[in-house]
Amino acid sequence: MLDRKDFSLYASAITKWIADYFQQLEQLPVKSAVKPGEIYQQIPAHIPAEGEPIPDMLKDLSDIILPGITHWQHPNFHAYFPANSSVESVYAEMLTAALGVQGMIWETSPAAAELEERMMEWLRDAMGLPSNWEGVIQDTASSATLVALLTAREKATDFQSNETGTPGHLRVYCSTQTHSSIEKGVKIAGIGRRNLIKIPVDEQLAMQAEALEAQIRADLQAGLQPCCVVSAIGTTGTLAVDPIKEISRICQEYDIWHHVDAAYAGSALLLPEYQWMGEGIAQADSFVFNPHKWLFTNFDCTAYYVKDPGILVRTLDILPEYLRTATRGQVNDYRDWGIPLGRRFRALKLWFVMRSYGLNGMQEKLRHHIQLNRAFAEGVEQHADFELLMPPFLNATCFRYAPQGLPPQYLDELNESLLQRVNSSGEAYLTHTKIGNTYTLRMVIGQTYVEERHVKKTWALLQGLAEQCKKGAHT
Repeated sequence: MLDRKDFSLYASAITKWIADYFQQLEQLPVKSAVKPGEIYQQIPAHIPAEGEPIPDMLKDLSDIILPGITHWQHPNFHAYFPANSSVESVYAEMLTAALGVQGMIWETSPAAAELEERMMEWLRDAMGLPSNWEGVIQDTASSATLVALLTAREKATDFQSNETGTPGHLRVYCSTQTHSSIEKGVKIAGIGRRNLIKIPVDEQLAMQAEALEAQIRADLQAGLQPCCVVSAIGTTGTLAVDPIKEISRICQEYDIWHHVDAAYAGSALLLPEYQWMGEGIAQADSFVFNPHKWLFTNFDCTAYYVKDPGILVRTLDILPEYLRTATRGQVNDYRDWGIPLGRRFRALKLWFVMRSYGLNGMQEKLRHHIQLNRAFAEGVEQHADFELLMPPFLNATCFRYAPQGLPPQYLDELNESLLQRVNSSGEAYLTHTKIGNTYTLRMVIGQTYVEERHVKKTWALLQGLAEQCKKGAHT
């Protein structure tokens, strides 16, 4: 058991472990190969009766825990979505842990509240978001979307749902490609899954605005109440971009809350050449993106913006006597802007990252990832046995292995086998989606320190293992 005065005893050992991890990361298998229960069985069943030394813990960290880690910071991690970190972000996270701030209200740490306010302004202005919007840091986009749904619910019911319960006639709309957190959110908000209406998409997998408006009209005629539309700037599966401007027009016409989910792709709004994705966003009501996905800031850190923070606060605030302060109304008490009372000092790592990189540095890194993705997609397009299933966009490519002469009915099984071989190799990690009914491989290039050589290595691995799969299919 250590005292604060003992901190320096093992601080160098901890930082050395982290530094060694960074250095050996490329030699580690990207995806953990342990079997279910393997880590659990190596951990004692009970708390030790006596305290154990830190060096023993570090040894077990290396011997027991590390083999069970899938390394999201590995430069050959190309699965799901980026969840990238950076050296600067790690530094800030260490300081955040040391400070141990509980940032529920301004009084409990004024610097935490005011740095958060300013960081949200930095991002808002750099991304071209409306200057009158105000932002708050949430833990995840799922929580931010739930906040948006709750706010939309209260606006639609004139704040009666918080008092008497949610009526059963509210409707929420999203596309068939929208993230599963929307479905989870309507369940938690009491709106109900059957009241989430999924609107069909076009050939680019973007929401059809005409179909949305037709559904809204039909629901109104049926005596139902449209409550919220959730559109996407970059769906998780294919990075499809919904027509934000047209959806905003529809929502304004029918007085419906419009929430824009840009959890993954929103970082690209820092690039002027991609700010077209947010055209019409000034007419929306709320917006979310995750710096902890593609902006070099480790999990968790979600930026949530709202046009009218008064509606947000009225939806979520509760004021017990012990939280009454003399500064209330003069400052932002961010516990009123989200679900939890307790709040971490997440703004510190944003501050470190944005100051260290600068806007130009962040833009350069994003453009580098986009260029690497274009080069990968060109390789796929030029290969006789691979094909693109969607045009490459931002830092993601949807493709599949489709060797000539093989019957189409075997292609899904063949690509699933290829994906399993890639991930089992430990050399790279990819995931899949479905476009229509087609099994689709996804290549996502967003790790902070990924280089061209890493992408080339994964492409070579895919080609080599594809040949093995092809031979197996013929035998």
